[in-house]
Amino acid sequence: MKRIIKSEGGIYHCMSRTVQGRHFLDRGAQEVFRKMLWRVADFSGLKILTYCVMHNHFHLLVEVVPEQEIDDAELVRRFAVLYPKGHKRLNLRSNDLALHLEADDARAEALREWLLGRMGDLSIFIKTLKQRFSVWYNRTHDSFGAVWAERFKSVLVEGRRHVLQTMAAYIDLNPVRAGIVKDPKDYRFCGYTEALVGHSRALSGLRRLMGVFIEDGDSRAALEGYRSVLLSQRNLRDVNETTFSKESGAKALAGRGQLSAASRLGCRLRFFSMSKALGSELFLRKVLSDARLGRTPSGRKRPIRHLGDGILCGLCSISGRRENG
Repeated sequence: MKRIIKSEGGIYHCMSRTVQGRHFLDRGAQEVFRKMLWRVADFSGLKILTYCVMHNHFHLLVEVVPEQEIDDAELVRRFAVLYPKGHKRLNLRSNDLALHLEADDARAEALREWLLGRMGDLSIFIKTLKQRFSVWYNRTHDSFGAVWAERFKSVLVEGRRHVLQTMAAYIDLNPVRAGIVKDPKDYRFCGYTEALVGHSRALSGLRRLMGVFIEDGDSRAALEGYRSVLLSQRNLRDVNETTFSKESGAKALAGRGQLSAASRLGCRLRFFSMSKALGSELFLRKVLSDARLGRTPSGRKRPIRHLGDGILCGLCSISGRRENG
C-alpha cells in the first residue's frame, strides 16, 4: 500500500541552544548527536543540506520535501532506522511491523497513521531529535532535567543557489569564527567535513547546495565549488577578534577602518539569523503575501532589510512570530 505525505515544504535554518548555554556537548556527545541527526532525518524524510554541532548549540540547514510517496516496505525500513532494537513501549520490532502491515487490518492502519504522522514535519523532526539526545545525555551522565534551553528557532531560506550557499557557509564556518579551527575541514561535526570523507547523505546535501543533481559524477565538482564559497567567506573570523595585533591594526588603518564585504555580511547574517526569512526581496514579498502579513497593524509595509551584497535580504521578526516546537 502506498501513501503520499504532503507538507508545506521549504528550506529552513534551525538553531537551538543548551540550558544556560552550558557546554554539554563534548566530543562524545557531539558524535552521538551527529549519528542521531542522520537517523532521525532519514526516518522523517527530511534532507540535511548541512549542519554544525558546537559545544552549546547546533545549526541545521534542512529541506522539507513537499511531497513523498511512502509504501509499506519504506515504512518498515524507516522504522528500523529509528528503532533498530524495536519500540519498547509498543513491544514492536521491524519484522513484527512488516507482518502487521501485510495483514492490512485495523491494527495495520493505526500503525501506518502513527508512523506517517511523524514524517515530513520539521517541528516533529526537531522535537524527536532533541528528546532522544536528552534521554541519552541524562542516562549517560546519571542526571535529570532539561538539556535544551528552548524549543527551536527557524529561518525560512530561499532555495536559490547564492542564498543557500551563503547560509550554508555561515553554518559550516561556525567553528572558524569561534577560533576552534582555522579551516572548517578540520572540524569533525559539520556537514562539510562529512561530505569530504564521503558520507553519502552529506554529499547529497552538498550537491543540492551547489545545484548539482547528478548522483555519481559531480560530487568532486560540488566539493571544489563549495570550498571556494567557504574560502571566499573565511575572513568572517575577523569579525569576532577581540584584540588587535600590530598587523591587524595596520591593516585596519590602511583600509580606513572598513570591514571587508564578507565580514560585513557575516555581521548581518548573524543579526538576520533571528529573522523570519532570508532571500531575495521578491521571495520575501511572496512570503509576506502568502501569510497575509504584508503590513503591520498600523498599515505600514513590513520592513525588509538588504544585507549589503545586492542580492540577500532579511525579513525582520514580526510580532507574534511562532517559536517552533
